[in-house]
Amino acid sequence: MKAGFVYIMTNKNHTTLYTGVTSNLPKRVQQHKESYYSQSFTSRYNLYILVYWEAFQEIGDAITREKQIKAGSRQKKLDLIESINPDWKDLTDDIKHILDVF
Repeated sequence: MKAGFVYIMTNKNHTTLYTGVTSNLPKRVQQHKESYYSQSFTSRYNLYILVYWEAFQEIGDAITREKQIKAGSRQKKLDLIESINPDWKDLTDDIKHILDVF
């Protein structure tokens, strides 16, 4: 089975958050940054900064985690982001070779 990733994107002012799931995190983040899907939520709200991600051995586990994160409050999402990324830096450079592990 494929590996999976859960991630959170935001905009430059951190006013809007988007939680997503994918099997290819570098490719998906690049699509967000390029507004590949011009009518998508992330494109409309300029969500191009990767501030959080988790990796899973199986995509099904990532989907379960995505649902758990989405069901939580905004404050829980903020706490989750700040637990690993207190400065809210863009983590895109950190994931360029993440698929090499799988």
